[in-house]
Amino acid sequence: MNFKPIKPKKISVQISEQIRSSILAGEFAPGDKLPPERELAEMFGVSRPSVREALNMLAAAGLVESYQGGGTVVKSLVETTTGSPLSELIKAESERALDVIEVRKGMEAWTAYYAAQRALPDDIRKLETIIGSMEKNLEELKSSEDMDANFHILVARATHNVVWLHLMQTIFDAMKEFQRGVWRAVYLTDEDHRILFAHHKAVFEAIRDRDSDRAREAMLAHLTFAEKRSIAYVSQVRKGE
Repeated sequence: MNFKPIKPKKISVQISEQIRSSILAGEFAPGDKLPPERELAEMFGVSRPSVREALNMLAAAGLVESYQGGGTVVKSLVETTTGSPLSELIKAESERALDVIEVRKGMEAWTAYYAAQRALPDDIRKLETIIGSMEKNLEELKSSEDMDANFHILVARATHNVVWLHLMQTIFDAMKEFQRGVWRAVYLTDEDHRILFAHHKAVFEAIRDRDSDRAREAMLAHLTFAEKRSIAYVSQVRKGE
């Protein structure tokens, strides 16, 4: 018999395992901030150094990232420790962003489909709040650029599928700069913004009504429109080179 003595786990290891489990269960999504060290110490009933050591373990594992004065943020589980190669590829060749939008058409049509089946009342409320803010911006002739991205991430959250959520967050982070260019170069008229709002509202209403097929088709229609405008943007960039 080669039994080995049982060693009690360090407190910091136990803390890191609990937080890790919460991240993998989707209780903390990519971009979410963890509670401050002080609050975590109170929640676990431990000292702050133990919490700090646990957070360092999670950071070393690539699950979180700590910022000076900005707290600790959950990272996407599909990111790499060397940054985002996808983002760098899109910056180097804007045509690759069109490939990503093609992928988004497949992915997001199905996130909308599953969101319509699984969205909880809180998910519906959050989506409805964004739609209300978009409508207000439309009336006040303001851009809803940031809300657009948030809407799509919330749809992914409403699937309650952690893999969908992390994949979507990674794609949106990589596409951020390209999307900003599209918004400022080709979504210029009131009509453009009315169309975008109508698309998002149609997706929301289908999810709210638990109509999976309609949600999928509404999202596909929206992303097909976005794809056409993105092609126009890439064409403008090429002409300017």
